[in-house]
Amino acid sequence: MRLGVSLAVSFSAITGYIVATSFIDAKIIAVFFGVFFLAGGASALNQYQERNIDQLMLRTKNRPIPSQRISKTTGLILSLILCLAGFIILFVQTGTVPALLGLLNILWYNGFYTYLKKKTVFAVVPGSLTGVTPLLIGWSAAEAYLLSPEIIFISFFIYMWQIPHFWLLLIKNVEDYRKAGLGTFDNLLSQNQVKRILFIWILSTSLTSLLLAYFGFIQSTLLFLILIVLNILISLSFYQILFNNKKKLPFKKAFIEINAFMFIVFGLLIIDSLL
Repeated sequence: MRLGVSLAVSFSAITGYIVATSFIDAKIIAVFFGVFFLAGGASALNQYQERNIDQLMLRTKNRPIPSQRISKTTGLILSLILCLAGFIILFVQTGTVPALLGLLNILWYNGFYTYLKKKTVFAVVPGSLTGVTPLLIGWSAAEAYLLSPEIIFISFFIYMWQIPHFWLLLIKNVEDYRKAGLGTFDNLLSQNQVKRILFIWILSTSLTSLLLAYFGFIQSTLLFLILIVLNILISLSFYQILFNNKKKLPFKKAFIEINAFMFIVFGLLIIDSLL
């Protein structure tokens, strides 16, 4: 189920719900668990689909199916049960639109993206839409207008954040990806070019988060000042991480910081919505 990823995705969904409603009620429990089971089911299904590739990579060879702790059939059944449970929870407790968005996300992630990443290193560009959908599920569960400029902009921030997150993984595990026959940057860009693109994208993500105040999401002066300081820190830190002239990038530090950045921004959105 990749517990950490499923919990992070569920947090995104409840953020969308709280920002839309400006309060917390019992319905948020259904949003959380519905998305949690769908995310876990999609992860399990992905591991069933990529069981042969996972065996070839150091990062994934100890997952339940490639390590033969469970059979591929058991993995498939468990993934379908989780997906069905998540869909039913969302459909019964939150409505048709959130449930259909959850189903669409599985089709996009396990169908389109899982296939495309075997073909190109840039699969993450359309694939990052899967990280946006949980936010939309939470927003639509609150019966808010799905095409409002506000949620579209927050979704754009999440989309921007996911690209450097995935590319850091790709750079870190380049040997694994090459062995598994997945797309890498090697034949397209030099390491310095990749670093420059990554840094520009992180700066763009940072600037995007600052525009949250323009759309009225962060109205508290104190929270906005915190956001400004956060953006300065993330920009300076990633400049040092990427251009420190060391052969090996400090990937652990980079992952912690890029993920912490997203969670803190979401935390600021939640606090401001509840004030």
